[in-house]
Amino acid sequence: MAITSPQVHIARTQICEIGRRMYAKGFIASNDGNISIKIDNRRLLITPAGVSKGFLEPDDIIMCDMSGEVIAGTSKPSSEIKLHLEVYRKRDDVGAVVHAHPPYATGFAVARIPLTICILPEVVISIGSIPLASYATPSTDELAEVVSPHLEKNNAILLANHGTLTIGEDVFEAYYVLERIEHLAKVSLIARQLGGARPLGEEELKKLAEVSGGTVEVGEIEKRCSNCGVCGKPVNNKLGSQDTKVGDNQGERNGLKVDNNVISSIVDDVVKKIAEG
Repeated sequence: MAITSPQVHIARTQICEIGRRMYAKGFIASNDGNISIKIDNRRLLITPAGVSKGFLEPDDIIMCDMSGEVIAGTSKPSSEIKLHLEVYRKRDDVGAVVHAHPPYATGFAVARIPLTICILPEVVISIGSIPLASYATPSTDELAEVVSPHLEKNNAILLANHGTLTIGEDVFEAYYVLERIEHLAKVSLIARQLGGARPLGEEELKKLAEVSGGTVEVGEIEKRCSNCGVCGKPVNNKLGSQDTKVGDNQGERNGLKVDNNVISSIVDDVVKKIAEG
């Protein structure tokens, strides 16, 4: 495929469109975020560094080889290109990568709480568990290294104290995964404020697998959501470990007892006082 072929131009246009959507949705701010599309096994297109993704033009997009060297373009490629290259090295089926900082999902990443509890059927079927990668300095080889172990079975990953990584067969799929996990994070936060999320039970997950039309096989959910705790097992995440059974209102974090009912009460009092002026 030539550098200026119609297919390449379409891919450049698609990246610009996704950048506009991300910016309009508030999934990125200022010059944050990056997007890439794999053209073939030798080349990819990626957003430039230091440019708002909400105002990109097709000619802004950089073409690189699979070692990160620029083939076409006048700007530097995204500083996170190492992360994108690692995804393409690990997953032959991936055609696009989106890195963003959506507020709710990034909030969970900053709190170091993975989104691994099965609470929304659509997410269970389409994405499954969303793990949390350990913190690593952005734009470094270390970030690619900490993300790499999660890539084999996950299309969405939280990056501790950083943001999100979503992947797909094409850039629209990668973007829709981003939309879905941000919605999940928002719902999860609201549920926590209301006393705690109540996950789908084991039998409910089996029924969900059965009606998925073959999208998810019975037993696959358990493999994809190994930390969900639907069987009453303690949630034991490496980062931000809650050490609490699913559905419990009390747990322990960083050695301190946590009561979600007390937290909810405090939040309600604060909101009431703000409303009263």
